[in-house]
Amino acid sequence: MKVNILVLILLAVSIHVSAQKFATKIGHIKFYSKAPLEKIEAHNMQVNAAFDQQSGFFVFKVLMKSFEFEKALMQEHFNENYIESDKFPNATFLGKVTNFNEINFSKDGTYKVNVEGKLTLHGITKEVKETGTFQPDKGKIFGKAIFNLLLSDYNIDVPGAVANNISKTVEITVEVVLEKINP
Repeated sequence: MKVNILVLILLAVSIHVSAQKFATKIGHIKFYSKAPLEKIEAHNMQVNAAFDQQSGFFVFKVLMKSFEFEKALMQEHFNENYIESDKFPNATFLGKVTNFNEINFSKDGTYKVNVEGKLTLHGITKEVKETGTFQPDKGKIFGKAIFNLLLSDYNIDVPGAVANNISKTVEITVEVVLEKINP
């Protein structure tokens, strides 16, 4: 069985051996686009993510072909015409929770998090800053963020023939349940 590359990256950049590290291979990303003529929604349950509690380092990777749509034709167009999944198979985020030191990971609750880093999608890497929540609960961290992406920022073109069917901005919801990976 191959070792997850995200876990290796996380371990390589860790400064302190005693730091708590968390990871998951079963996160959830929802893609949602609402335009005047059509609503498009897709779900992906194959999201790898890792977080280092000591440094705030946060990374995730998603296989683009793992998005599932209500209609097979939408899924085919998403992979072949827009995302070009054969050419750009993954989306990745490499960054940091900038206010991780404000979170009491030993106390259950919901904490606002600020995340900064580089999001790579469709072969384009952009600096992003987003907010979300971390919810420590019984040794796990439940993370959630909702944000919007402008398709043109990632060179994703919408042909004029379907311009009314696809919004220029898509809403992305990321949900992960991170579990400790070290004793």
